[in-house]
Amino acid sequence: MLAYPQIDPVALSLGPIQIHWYGLMYLIGIGGAWWLASRRVNAFDPTWSSEKLSDLVFWVALGVIAGGRVGYILFYDLGAYLNDPTLIFQVWKGGMSFHGGLLGVLLAVWWFARRNGKRFFEVMDFAAPMVPIGLGAGRIGNFINAELWGKATDVPWAMVFPTDSLQLARHPSQLYQFAMEGVALFVILWLYSAKPRPTMAVSGLFGVCYGIFRFLAEFVREPDAHLGYLAFGWLTMGQVLSLPMILIGAAMMAWAYRNGGVKRETVS
Repeated sequence: MLAYPQIDPVALSLGPIQIHWYGLMYLIGIGGAWWLASRRVNAFDPTWSSEKLSDLVFWVALGVIAGGRVGYILFYDLGAYLNDPTLIFQVWKGGMSFHGGLLGVLLAVWWFARRNGKRFFEVMDFAAPMVPIGLGAGRIGNFINAELWGKATDVPWAMVFPTDSLQLARHPSQLYQFAMEGVALFVILWLYSAKPRPTMAVSGLFGVCYGIFRFLAEFVREPDAHLGYLAFGWLTMGQVLSLPMILIGAAMMAWAYRNGGVKRETVS
């Protein structure tokens, strides 16, 4: 068994102001996505200025944060937030839903694309390879917060998390998800999108890969206590929300290749 590294969730205190690692992870994800996007923006559209790219990153970040928070409230713990609405603003305690964040991003990209004369999926295909940076950073934030840990296990790398009232050795599932949703997904999308692909194909591949990775991770992740398993003694809310992503993503890729689509430029 490995010892859980005791990391203070508060990265920095300035008088009454506390800066949490969880929030810093979002800044790292947004900054990393902007930096990567700036390396490819000329191949995507040479007329785009750094200001326009910053606008896109801003709207996507807003969609992630607002959608992620609203999604968690609606999908996972609506009752608790109805009982105490102030919990909505306590984001440093966690409580973000990827699937809600995805819906927020879709809405933000639709708005941005409409205002800037771009097709929706052109912008989505450009943005998709940068998303895993934020996903990976978020999972590190979950690990530091000692939240969303895995099921009890006897594997040699199991950890006892300080927030676990049972103090059981558990899968560090946050790190599994960091490896899959952050590292592996980034490598797959970055390499795949480096060559010309039909419009919608990159977005579809994102849906397929994320959905598969999340579905698999749920087998070793402890389900939310207030939800438990939804069916069959193993099906979780995360898996229910990921299945449509896999199916829709696969359909998008099939449609994109069958209809030819608009070829994206080769980027490096």
